[in-house]
Amino acid sequence: MAAAATEVDFVKLSPTQNMTVLVTSRHAVADYRSIAAQLLSAGHLQAEQVGFVRSASTLEAQVRLHMAGDEFCGNACMALAALTAAELGLGVDDRTDVTLEASGAEAPLTCRVERRDASYQCELTMPLPGPIEPYPFPGVDAGRSSLVRYRDAVHLVVESGRHDQALREQAQEVATRLAASAGAPVVGVMLYDPARQELTPLVNVPSLVSMVWERSCGSGTASVGAYLAATSGAAVRTSVHQPGGTMHVRADHGDRGVTGLRISGQVRVVAEGTAYVHG
Repeated sequence: MAAAATEVDFVKLSPTQNMTVLVTSRHAVADYRSIAAQLLSAGHLQAEQVGFVRSASTLEAQVRLHMAGDEFCGNACMALAALTAAELGLGVDDRTDVTLEASGAEAPLTCRVERRDASYQCELTMPLPGPIEPYPFPGVDAGRSSLVRYRDAVHLVVESGRHDQALREQAQEVATRLAASAGAPVVGVMLYDPARQELTPLVNVPSLVSMVWERSCGSGTASVGAYLAATSGAAVRTSVHQPGGTMHVRADHGDRGVTGLRISGQVRVVAEGTAYVHG
């Protein structure tokens, strides 16, 4: 190890293959983005996102997650809940509730964790979206794409039966434009095929200069559920198939719109140790 390197303790987890590095050692908040940039790279740990584990600020929560880009991330929350349950010694077929604080979320969230041999099945209560409104997308019929707005994020859900390279390039262009206009820490473009219940998620975190076609996206899964509930005017419970596997969403709907959101998926711990980052 070079003398100038900083030691970073980490656990790498796979929430439906949305590879997530959780940093468990303490570091200055000002260094989060530079640490994350190195850990994310192909020449290092290589992951789709990095979060930092911190002590909770309230008695209600057991732990806090702060994402490198200050964003909220549903899959990373489930990853931290699974890690917390593992550290508590959760036995096979046992379950527990983990309450955590998260960047981008105004209130603590609860995640039900059930251990299934080498993996953890997690169900997370998600923050509710604000307005869900039509937004045009090139080549898609009017009314088949909508913005789902959150406190710290904007997701564009686009219904399309084709997810070819031309559509992906259009999605990247739209994600760049939305990042410039919306001013949110994270922008997602969720290409959704309703006939096959398939989601191809693109996530743009401008502060990290990171635009990734993710293997799965928990927050995007929630947005698809919210979109389907808003457009149908009824509660929705559905599976969402993604490149990394299948997640599930339940969206409740009432007179005030979407009144509840929950997602579920499988989490595995795949590696842990010490990494070295250089200034």
